[in-house]
Amino acid sequence: MSLRSGLPRSIAGRDANTVCLQCWRTLARTPLPLRQAFSTTPPRRSGAVAVGKSRNPVNKDFFGKNSLLRETFWQPRRALQSSIAAGKSSGAETAPPHASTASTASTTPDDVLPHRRRKRAKEVAAQDPPPPVPEGTEAYPIPLDASARLADRAASQTNLKRLFFTYLSLSKPRLSFLVVLTATATYSLYPVPQLLSTAATATPSLSALTLLFLTTGTALCSASANAFNMLMEPKFDAQMSRTRNRPLVRKLISTRGAVVFAVACGVAGTGALLFGVNPTTAFLGFSNIVLYAGIYTPLKRISVLNTWVGAVVGGLPPLMGWTAAASQYAHDGTWEELLFGEGSVGGWLAAALLFAWQFPHFNSLSWSIRDEYKNAGYRMLAWVNPRQNGRVALRYALLMFPVCIGLSLAGITDMSYIATSSVVNGWMAYKAWEFWKFDGHRGSARGLFWASVWHLPIVMVLAMAQKKGLGERLYRSVFGYADMDDDELYYEAGDDEEEEEQYQRRHPVVAVARAA
Repeated sequence: MSLRSGLPRSIAGRDANTVCLQCWRTLARTPLPLRQAFSTTPPRRSGAVAVGKSRNPVNKDFFGKNSLLRETFWQPRRALQSSIAAGKSSGAETAPPHASTASTASTTPDDVLPHRRRKRAKEVAAQDPPPPVPEGTEAYPIPLDASARLADRAASQTNLKRLFFTYLSLSKPRLSFLVVLTATATYSLYPVPQLLSTAATATPSLSALTLLFLTTGTALCSASANAFNMLMEPKFDAQMSRTRNRPLVRKLISTRGAVVFAVACGVAGTGALLFGVNPTTAFLGFSNIVLYAGIYTPLKRISVLNTWVGAVVGGLPPLMGWTAAASQYAHDGTWEELLFGEGSVGGWLAAALLFAWQFPHFNSLSWSIRDEYKNAGYRMLAWVNPRQNGRVALRYALLMFPVCIGLSLAGITDMSYIATSSVVNGWMAYKAWEFWKFDGHRGSARGLFWASVWHLPIVMVLAMAQKKGLGERLYRSVFGYADMDDDELYYEAGDDEEEEEQYQRRHPVVAVARAA
């Protein structure tokens, strides 16, 4: 019996050029002498096929191009077993049956299977932690400058869309939105005298048309101030990562076009406040443009006092909202009455709240990019005096406690606002203390920055929700007013005028009904 007769029937009588993959696997399990005899069998040629060409395109060369098949079927079984045994004796992990000696020595399952490779990388990272970051090099993600993002979008647009996004980026929409928000919040906080309502059961309200002119005029004045700011600093904006994509830096708009936009917004905004609100609010809006563009912007390269001037700019919009509401119930409506009258304390307290908030927010923000400020020539406490930078942030974070308490004592909010605002102010003060203690390191700057981002809207919303008398009006709107007899209206109070005044203060609804 020849060696060829010991092969399986599916392989016997065939050459190496006409064997399929399944037959090759069957051949791999045959004894070595039979395999060698089959591999040396000369291939049969056909006259119709050129010399050196295979009748079947899936031939031995096809499978031989696969390293796994080649190492399995072209390597003797004993050599394969000895390589596996050598791998076990050396302590290495057992290679799969299709691995060669060389591949077993240089390749492990961790290199073959992605999930094992990732697991191994995690184990190595846990054993060898990364080196600590050098002190002073920490950074935290700062929200991208809205003007820079809009400039990128404008560059990809055409015609009117490109023009719209370019001009919108000049207005710094995020900052302008914050300015409008603070103005409208204090507008809603103004305590409307109940005696001036149309009826005893009516909820006192402010003019919606005046609110429309206030928001429009404030937004336009803010856009004008921001556009003038960019016009004065394109060379320095190009040196900072947060501002280098602004429209004037990227030449998306000409200087003349930016000037026309800034002047037009300033004139329109001041005019809307003048004719739709009152001259005092218009004067405050125009002053905001002058302070921000004419004093704050050039002072940034001269003295660290620029931060205090910028805080004054941030405190004017709440005062604008207060004067806009107060003018609807003022006797004369003069600037003395609106700014320094009997009911003006609430507006100044709201302005003080925004003034104090600027320092924890900006000092923590500027700390992460203090090197860029320094290279651009801006005089900021973050690099001029880092210790004072932390002290100032902590000092004004603590100032928010008496300001919020003053809103309750002045009758702007309910007394419960003292407790709710103190919780939020305490969180802010704690983050400011960490910022001062660690000089901005150990994530304290990041913590204070995000605390300030959330602090302002929470405090303002709480103030509006706990406005003086709002809870009582909501209760009466649901449950109604208590029934009173005519005798109680006219005979409960004493005949003495002093007792009458005290009774009216205790029962304002009865006093209104009696006056009617």
